[in-house]
Amino acid sequence: MKPFLVIAFVLGSFTVLFAQNVEVAQYQQQFKLQINRTASAVKVDGVLDDSIWQSTGTAVASNFFLKFPNDVDKPKQNTAVQLAYDDNFLYVSFTSFDDGKSIIQSLKRDLGHIGNDAVGIVLDPQNQHTAGFIFMVNALNAQSEDQLSPNQDGPQLQWSWDNKWFSATKRYEHYWTAEFAIPFKTLRFPAGQKTWGINFLRVDMSNNQYSCWTHVPVNFRIYNLGYTGALEWDAAPPSPGKNNVVVPYTTGSLQQDRENGQPLKTSFNAGLDSKITLTPSVNLDLTINPDFSQVEVDKQVTNLTRFDIFLPEKRAFFLENADIFGEFGIPGFITPFYSRSIGLDKEGNRIPIIGGARLSGNIGNGTRIGVMNMQTAAKGNFAAQNYSAVSLNQNVMGRSVFKAYYLDREGFLSASQKKANPLDAWGRNAGASFDYINRDGSMNGWVSYHHSFKPGITNENAFMQIGAKYDGRRFSNILDLGNTGTNYYTDMGYVQRLENYDALRDTTIRVGFKHIFDEASYKLFPKKGNIARHNFSITNFFVFNPDNSFNERNTDFMYMAENKSNSSFGFTASNNQVHLLYPVAFTDATPLPAASYHYTTYTVNYGSDNRKKISYLLSATTGGFYNGHLQTYVAGILYRQMPHLSISVDAEYDKIDLPGIYGNDELLLISPRVEINFTTLVTWTTFLQYNTQQNNFNINSRFQYRFKPMSDLYLVYTDNYFTTPLLQNKNRALVFKLNYWLNM
Repeated sequence: MKPFLVIAFVLGSFTVLFAQNVEVAQYQQQFKLQINRTASAVKVDGVLDDSIWQSTGTAVASNFFLKFPNDVDKPKQNTAVQLAYDDNFLYVSFTSFDDGKSIIQSLKRDLGHIGNDAVGIVLDPQNQHTAGFIFMVNALNAQSEDQLSPNQDGPQLQWSWDNKWFSATKRYEHYWTAEFAIPFKTLRFPAGQKTWGINFLRVDMSNNQYSCWTHVPVNFRIYNLGYTGALEWDAAPPSPGKNNVVVPYTTGSLQQDRENGQPLKTSFNAGLDSKITLTPSVNLDLTINPDFSQVEVDKQVTNLTRFDIFLPEKRAFFLENADIFGEFGIPGFITPFYSRSIGLDKEGNRIPIIGGARLSGNIGNGTRIGVMNMQTAAKGNFAAQNYSAVSLNQNVMGRSVFKAYYLDREGFLSASQKKANPLDAWGRNAGASFDYINRDGSMNGWVSYHHSFKPGITNENAFMQIGAKYDGRRFSNILDLGNTGTNYYTDMGYVQRLENYDALRDTTIRVGFKHIFDEASYKLFPKKGNIARHNFSITNFFVFNPDNSFNERNTDFMYMAENKSNSSFGFTASNNQVHLLYPVAFTDATPLPAASYHYTTYTVNYGSDNRKKISYLLSATTGGFYNGHLQTYVAGILYRQMPHLSISVDAEYDKIDLPGIYGNDELLLISPRVEINFTTLVTWTTFLQYNTQQNNFNINSRFQYRFKPMSDLYLVYTDNYFTTPLLQNKNRALVFKLNYWLNM
């Protein structure tokens, strides 16, 4: 790619970024809903017989717009929503008409809106289109809730934010109803804010349709805050008051580490989390001796790359408000803050966390802050660490955000440890970014600078990024350019390509790089036939060495057809050109030499209708792999006895054939999973993973009973074996945990 073409594209993209969509700016004039106070209490039982729901003066939101599979037709089934409030709660009622059948795949909490008949509400109490909340229930009252951040059209929601609210549902012959009672103290909003952003969502799985109250374009997420209507209060909303919560816990465990010859150990532990409201929109979270034994183990994958795999964070304390710290750089590729660096070593082993604090919220008009400090204990050769993070977000130009951060890791090392590894003593990062988004969300642009500080390092210690994105109804394009210095360290972060392993010398060499990423896609929406949309895309990823010499190129041509029946078919052709800087090994034989390689792979995949009792996914890949050949076969089958039982088995087989002395290998990953949902409050999940690449067979079985809102009892069994020698035990543990939510 010629440099002047890259520059021209970026300048052209940023020129059009400042175009505004007048129609979207008038959304809240078109979509308005008045909310009134109720004089009588609302009984949250799913039966809409309360006087406020019968009142002719209560506004009704109806006539929803279709969102998926297209945004042109009207939904086949109608939905009606009413709102009310009193001194303590925001009340919402839904009436969802259907054919008398609901598809409920699970009763599990925090399942989200995918694959279940469900309804939900999106709230933007500050009405700035940058931050908010979403609350949803399926037709059998399994709850999900989450916070919404400015990055609305990034990855799917994690449903990681947990708080106390109340709901109930009721099934009738031709419709079902739902009632919400959301405490004001659960929400964060400034006093006197009489206009909120709002939207309502409906999932109708029988017809495979998603709809919402406002007209959200098909190319955006259904919960995008840029397309909210206006909730007009008849008076200033009641003060949310204090939301002070203490959640103590206690655990008991039996553990045995046979791999290291350790005897069976019994242990008991206790700690607590606390949430303290400092102002209506600023919270202080405290944790003392936090325990994450109930968190499900990581889902293992087969790694055929030369670099470490990015694993998602699953611990609830770090997931809440994660966007204010983690949405810097390119999450999953280059990011200065990656919370898994706290309390886990590089191999994923747990490091005890003594305690920590996090302050987050809005302190002014469009100003959001985050301050975190965590202290870990020493374990083995891993010294005690202190982690600090400060982040500031300032809304500017409507939905755009200026962001700045400072990170500091301090290691409590001995003099000999500092002498042996001086870079382990401390590491600091600072940076700033400007993220532009126009009113309708179709144009984005970003520019950022990130700097790292390490003992004795004064050069090649920065990461710079600039990019632009256009997201239209049919055509979309994204371009991102970055420069990562060889000495750019992120002690609290993650960078994927900096460390290059030399398989001959058994050592790792840091090499900075420059990257260019471009993706263009085009969608077609047929008016007739079974296909809901055709997706065509081409992706280019270029990597250059610090001296601008070529390092790697990946070009992917992709096509996917999404059917109205909820099945899909896809095809990918991937062309790769790699100039290896150092020898790399993919088998136990001689490593591949540092040289140039050029190869192409082809992949086809098919996913069946996952609404059915039995669904499946098939994928096959064949083609070149460096100077050899690769075959990959992936299969998954899922059986549901809805909504109480699901049994799935996922499997991947990889066969690597390299010429002569470079050898060959066969890898197998099998992952059965059984989930039993006795009720919305009682679940039992067992997850097995047999992975020959990691020589590990893992069993994780977790029982959860939510005996009160946000209060849980867990019983977790984990067991790890070698795959070679087969079923030789490594370690096992049985953990009991009880936590109790107390409103103070």
